[in-house]
Amino acid sequence: MTRTDPLDVPRPDAQLHLGVFFQGVNHWTIWSDQASGSQIDPASYRRVARSAERGLFDAFFLGEGLRLREVDGRIHDLDIAGRPDALTQLAALAAVTERIGLVSTSNTTFNEPADLARRLSGLDLLSEGRAGWNVVTTDNAWTGANFRRGGYLDHADRYRRAEEFLTVARAIWDGWDDRAVSGSSGAPVWAAPGGVRHVHHQGTQFDVSLVPTLPRSSQGHPVIFQAGDSGEGRDFAARNADVIFSAHGNDFDDALAFADDLRRRLRAVGRPDDDLRILPGTEIIIGATEEEALEKKRWIRLQQVTPATALGIAGLLWGLDLSDRDADGALPAEDPVVAENDGSFGARRVADPRAVVAEWREKADAHGWSLRETVIALGPQRGHVGTPAGLADKFAHYVRHGAVDGFNITPYLIPDGLDDIVDLLVPALQERGVYRTEYTGTTLRDHLGLREPLTHRSSTGRRQAG
Repeated sequence: MTRTDPLDVPRPDAQLHLGVFFQGVNHWTIWSDQASGSQIDPASYRRVARSAERGLFDAFFLGEGLRLREVDGRIHDLDIAGRPDALTQLAALAAVTERIGLVSTSNTTFNEPADLARRLSGLDLLSEGRAGWNVVTTDNAWTGANFRRGGYLDHADRYRRAEEFLTVARAIWDGWDDRAVSGSSGAPVWAAPGGVRHVHHQGTQFDVSLVPTLPRSSQGHPVIFQAGDSGEGRDFAARNADVIFSAHGNDFDDALAFADDLRRRLRAVGRPDDDLRILPGTEIIIGATEEEALEKKRWIRLQQVTPATALGIAGLLWGLDLSDRDADGALPAEDPVVAENDGSFGARRVADPRAVVAEWREKADAHGWSLRETVIALGPQRGHVGTPAGLADKFAHYVRHGAVDGFNITPYLIPDGLDDIVDLLVPALQERGVYRTEYTGTTLRDHLGLREPLTHRSSTGRRQAG
């Protein structure tokens, strides 16, 4: 349902939350501009994290790649080798930041809960309660080959494993009471008797028996993030997550429909319908005028969708090697080759390529587009474009009407792509009373305004953390 009445604002005091996603492994990050920096230099990570903290962002997110992607046996030329493990990198950033949350994308298919839970606890303690975990799954043989497991996990089982993994991790984090460690050098014992408990779990995926070795941080548990748009993924988030990413942030009605669906799922599992923060991924392009912003967008798209990138994207659609074609020429005359969409090499082909190709040809003929122009116009559409004032009004409307709780921003340029947002958009949001003017808490859970971890609540206990 569209909400447009200015007097009918369901969340007049809602605050917008912002995160930054340091991705850097696909064509949305511009590589060719002179201002583009290294994707593996620690200085780039520090620059982005500090810029986000200067802009009072909630969190800095790192993606994860467990294997370089391939398309038809060829390495994807925008993937990166040489990036540190996410938890290692975030631990280094904890030392050079003070407030911003630090979120690791860590896989439940190719990790073990006893090990990963401890490493996440370590980050949470080192950062004094600023850690988050983006829970992701993988079911394909392409990634599994790097772990000598191949396709051992069926697609239908990935969320079952992830849920059991999370259950074990939370039991490990809850193995220490909040006051297990003595706060006085005069205490007779270092740890209170019974303050540390043995964790025993035997399930379909894991058999774990251990005594946790790390106390909890000031936020109780790392904050749980999840991205999944299927019904199964949404249900998993409703049962388990504190924050959900989505692709539903460009159009208001689409975003609102997604948010309302999540709220229904939350109520169905007995959680308050404001218990899950919704942060769609997005790109933000800012200009002094609307015309300048649109011209900037056109330049950015041409930098992102290079001739080689356009041919690669079209090649996946056609199921053909188009690398020797002219990206600024006509669309291929051949019919697409329909191949099984198994994602075995990390790039998923289109489910119905014939229908998509027919649409592309119709639109290209009508507008006189080249192949590259068609890819730009009809490929994935993302982001928000406008002036600081216009975008601030737009985002205030989104958050106050319950369509989103904020955005997870992918900069189109590293390491300086946040500067316009921090210097121009954030002040405009603050003027409208929809964005913080200072950090009021110290933990990531504080920043997001989240309640206690799910395992710390009684049936009626819904008090705020902090």
